[in-house]
Amino acid sequence: MNAAPARYEGFVPGRHPIDAYGAGGFKFAGMGHVGSILATPRGIAAIDAKSLSEITDATLAPLFDEMAGAPGSIEFIVVGTGERMALLPPLVSRRLRTAGLRVESMATGSAARVYNVMLGENRRVAALLLAAP
Repeated sequence: MNAAPARYEGFVPGRHPIDAYGAGGFKFAGMGHVGSILATPRGIAAIDAKSLSEITDATLAPLFDEMAGAPGSIEFIVVGTGERMALLPPLVSRRLRTAGLRVESMATGSAARVYNVMLGENRRVAALLLAAP
């Protein structure tokens, strides 16, 4: 269950809190990563999206693959929208909600903190965090 599908590069297995964020990246699991990430119960993966408009089905594929393989494993997703809070594109929001997820978007710093709290409460949470400068 903790192994990453071969097609997803830049993957760290396991549930990890976000230890720090800023300067275009994140620190977690004792390492740093420059760029955006998708954190799920299975692990944390690098994603290519740099802005909300760049979130595609390919960006969300690891999330949906994990949900298909372990129904009920994720009930909530926190989306970090960058330096400032922004609304998700309607298609992305609809896609996430149609998959049965409760969705909340906010600035990336706030999203990382909410993700950490929910992770600490052992909630079934995922986070898509866009790197902020």
